[in-house]
This record gives sequence, structure tokens and C-alpha cells, in this order.
Amino acid sequence: MTETPVSDSDAFAEAWNEPQKSALSQAELDKLTDDLIEALKTVFDPEIPVDIYELGLIYRVDVSDDRDVVVDMTLTAPGCPVAGEMPGWVQDAVMKVEGVRSAHANLVFDPPWDPSKMSDEAKLALNMF
Repeated sequence: MTETPVSDSDAFAEAWNEPQKSALSQAELDKLTDDLIEALKTVFDPEIPVDIYELGLIYRVDVSDDRDVVVDMTLTAPGCPVAGEMPGWVQDAVMKVEGVRSAHANLVFDPPWDPSKMSDEAKLALNMF
């Protein structure tokens, strides 16, 4: 029987499809996730009386094994008057979570935000039912 050599691209594809192992235990990751959500819920758009998490402005939160946190977030409108400040508010809130080593917030506008991204809690608070 002849062995077929595995190309570098095949090895890469195999590694990409394998679940990534984390240095954090599932319990640690679950606790950190809960704490990060609570921290994000302390940040409000000053024009809307609902936190940015419930508004659906948080698109992605990545936590490295070293507890470096990167948040991809958007705004309700690209011309939002606090666009320059809100990522800093998010970073400050995330840095208050115990164990977080660093935080960075990226503003993204793809996909664009729309009211369908809001939680039921946010819709209720804004009388959007």
C-alpha cells in the first residue's frame, strides 16, 4: 500500500477544522463570559436608555488564553455622536472584569445594525413591541 503525502494546505485544513483547545477551563470561561456580559451591560448609548449589549451592538467577544479581550462592536448609526468615545467606554468596562489582562474594542459596520438585533428586553424598554 502506498501512502499519499499530505500537503501543507491539507494539514492546515485539518488543523483548522479541529476544535481549538483553550488554556482556560470551561468553568473559567463560563464565569468570564458572564462577567464580561455584565460589564458590557454597564455601557449605555447616551441617546438610548438601554445598554449596548441588549441593543445588540456587541457582535463578537474573543478571549485569548492570556485573558486578552477583543470586542467587535457597532453603533446604531455610523454618525453617532459618541462614536469616538464608546469603544473606550467598552474597553474601560471590560478592564474592570477580574482577571482580564487587556481589552480592545473595534468598531465595525458590517453587518449594519438594525432594530432586529435588539433583545426582547431592549424592545420592551423602548416600547417597540
